[in-house]
Amino acid sequence: MRVGIPKETLPGETRVAVIPAAIPPLVKSGLEVAVETGAGTAAGFPDETYRSQGATVVSRPDLFRSSDIVLQVRATPADPSMLRNGQTVIGFVDPLGNPQAVRQLAPTGINLFSMELMPRITRAQSMDALSSMATIAGYKGVLLAATTLPRMFPMLMTAAGTISPARVFIMGAGVAGLQAISTARRLGAKVEAYDVRPAVKEQVQSLGARFVELPLEAADAEDKGGYAKAQDESFYRRQHDGADSRQAGTDSRDDGDGRGNGARVGDRRSCGGARRQLRPHEG
Repeated sequence: MRVGIPKETLPGETRVAVIPAAIPPLVKSGLEVAVETGAGTAAGFPDETYRSQGATVVSRPDLFRSSDIVLQVRATPADPSMLRNGQTVIGFVDPLGNPQAVRQLAPTGINLFSMELMPRITRAQSMDALSSMATIAGYKGVLLAATTLPRMFPMLMTAAGTISPARVFIMGAGVAGLQAISTARRLGAKVEAYDVRPAVKEQVQSLGARFVELPLEAADAEDKGGYAKAQDESFYRRQHDGADSRQAGTDSRDDGDGRGNGARVGDRRSCGGARRQLRPHEG
C-alpha cells in the first residue's frame, strides 16, 4: 500500500502533511511513501531529506495515480480529476464551513476523512490536529501582537526612567488562549484573561494571569466534554459590552484564535462559540 504526500496548493499554505522524521515509522509498518516534488520546501524540508528517510519523490500526477492513501494539510478544495474511486484522503476538510467542496468530491467515490471531526477524547489525543494547531496559533498570535504594538511587552528600568509592562487581554482560555497567556507572560506582559467557563479560572491563574469575571450568568456555558456551549444573542451582546469595558486600559488583546493584531489574541469556543463578539476585521 502506498501513502502519498502532495504539495499544498492553497495560496499562503506553507505546511506539509508529513515531515521527514515521520517517514521511517510508515516505512517500517510496511507502507511505501511517495512525496511530491517540492512538497516540503516551503516548510523547510527539501526533497533530499525525504529521500534520505526512505520516501520516493515523484511528480504530482504520479503521486495521485499511484497512492492508495493521500495525506494533506488542506484536503479541500481539491481537483476531482486527480482522485479515483476507493482512494482515501485524510486532511483538514472544513465540511461545515465549505460543504460545496465536499459535494464536488462525492462523485469521485473517495473515502474522505476530516481531521476537524476527530473525536476529542483521550484515545484520540495523538490525532488531535485541531489542538496542536491551536497551540501554534496562540503562540504566534501573541508574537504578532508584540510585533505590531508600538511598545515593548516587558517592564524596563533604564537610566531615563521605568517603562511599565504592556497589559494584554486574552479572550478565551481554550488551547490557543492558554498558550497565548503563557507566551505573553514569558514576554513580560501583565496578562488578564476571560473565558465563558468559570471552571478554567484555576488554569488561567496557574499561568500567572488574572482571570476576569464578567457579570454574566454562565452556569450552562460548558458541555459534558468541557467545551464552551453556544449562547443566545443577548448573552453575546452583554459579553461584548463587558469585554470592551475591560479592554479600555489594555495595550493588546488576543482573541484566542491566534490573530493578534497589536491589540488582540483568543479561542472562539472558549468565548461561548461567539464569533460575532470579535472585531469586524476578523472575517
